[in-house]
This record gives sequence, structure tokens and C-alpha cells, in this order.
Amino acid sequence: MFENAIHLLLLTVTLSQQIVYGIILGIVQGISEWLPISSKTQILIVSEYLLNFNFSQAYAFGLFMEIGTVFASIIYFRKEIVSMLRSVFGKGTDEGRFLLKYVVVSTVVTGVLGSVLYLYVDSLQGAYSLGIPMMIVGIVLICDALFIKYSRSKYGSRKNRRTVAQLGLKDYVAVGVAQGIAALPGVSRSGATTSALLLLNVETDEAFRLSFIDMILATTGAIFLTWFASKSAVVSSIASIGLGGLAVSIVVATAISLLLIRFLLGIAKKSSIVYLTAALGAIAIVGGTLAALLPVASI
Repeated sequence: MFENAIHLLLLTVTLSQQIVYGIILGIVQGISEWLPISSKTQILIVSEYLLNFNFSQAYAFGLFMEIGTVFASIIYFRKEIVSMLRSVFGKGTDEGRFLLKYVVVSTVVTGVLGSVLYLYVDSLQGAYSLGIPMMIVGIVLICDALFIKYSRSKYGSRKNRRTVAQLGLKDYVAVGVAQGIAALPGVSRSGATTSALLLLNVETDEAFRLSFIDMILATTGAIFLTWFASKSAVVSSIASIGLGGLAVSIVVATAISLLLIRFLLGIAKKSSIVYLTAALGAIAIVGGTLAALLPVASI
């Protein structure tokens, strides 16, 4: 009886620890997915310290953890998704058809490039510097902020700016390439795709919206690729945090993501987006600098 009580106590402590870890990882994922600091990189670093993961486990788990942010995007952009699905059968709106072409083409490009980069990085077994790609994204975002400020002061907030209806095949490919490069640790998917869209002269709030919508198929594909290409690493990482901890992390990441999507899309319409974009760039540079100081072998 005494042994059963001890066993129950240890089980309760373990479960509580898994829930705490799940909350921490969910918060990190829910915030970093939408900021230019690479969510998979932050999960990689945090899971290494919390759960003692090796590089392969942490890298695979970082991609697998994006389940929560995919759920959030599906919930938030459900109307756009329904419109795209209806357009497959010739019943959607014009915007639905444009969105469908944009998502399909960019996702195909992302899938090809991202798969190659994922398999390459996975083979490195930790010999990879996280800081430099993150700093590059930060510099690009600061350039974006200057571009937005210049464009709005010269042309007004929306004059001569593009929407998804004005984008063409070359633009879809460019966004797909930017999103595919984000398979590299240290490269933020949202930062890379939003920057690409802004440089394509897409209106700021539209750039954020298209970036967030585009992540649904691409990230879902990345999750499946991670499962099939690195199944053992994913299984071992899930075993460490437990199914309860994983479920908690997904729920927390989904809830926080919904709040951040709403906040970023709201502020993207205002003049303060210039300062927010510059601040996000600065955050990415600082984060990249800190990541670069970490010993490569321990990542």
C-alpha cells in the first residue's frame, strides 16, 4: 500500500511537471511563431534546456510543435478557407480564387525547397549557427519599416499598393521561396514571408494576412514531413514531455496565437506598424546575436 502511494505521488509529480513544461513550450510557440525570431529555433533552445533534447530531437520537435499555430490560423481564417474550398468547385468569390492560386503555388515551391533544406539541416546533427539567419531577417525587417514609412509618406497609405488580386505567378514563387528558406533554424517563417510581400509592394495589413494564411498548408506539410522523416526523434521527444504535456502545449499555443494574430492584423492598418516592424527587426537582431553566442555543439 505504501509503495502504491509513493508510485501515485511520483506519477502526480511527473504529470504536473509535464503540464508546466507544456505551458512553457506553448507560450514560447504561440508568441514566437508570429514574431521574426523563428519559433522552431526558440522551441529548439527551450526544449534542449527543459527536456535535455539533442539537436535532432529539438529540431524535429520545434517543427512538430507548430500544430497549435496551424489550428489558430484555421480558426481565425476559416472564412477565407471556406471561400478557397468553394472556389475549387467554381462557387467561390474572386478573392477566394486568387487566394487559392496564391496558396497552392507558393506552398508547392515551399514544399520542394523546404524539404531539401529540412533534410540537409537534420543531417548536420547540430553543426549549425542559429544567430546569423535570425540577424539577417532582423535587418530585412528594419528595411521593411523604412520602406513602409517612405512609401506611405510619398504615396499615401494605400495608393499604388497591391492586394492578392494584383499578385502574379512570379510573386507567388517569390513568397514560396521565402517561406521555404524558413525551414532553416534561425529563419522566421512569418518574418521571411511578410518581408517578401512588403517588398513586393503589398499593403501592410494584406501582407500580414497573406503570410498568416499561407502558413496553414505549408506548415501542415512540414509537420507531416517531420513525422515521416524524423519519426524516431518526434516519438522520443513526445515521450519526454508526455501526451498530456503535448496536449497542453498545443492548447496554449493555439490560444495565444489567436490573440497575437488579431493584434498584429489590427495594428498593421495603423501608422504604428512602422515602429512595430522596426521593433520586431531589432528583436530578431538581438535574438540572433544571443543565439550566435551559444556554443554550436550544444544547440
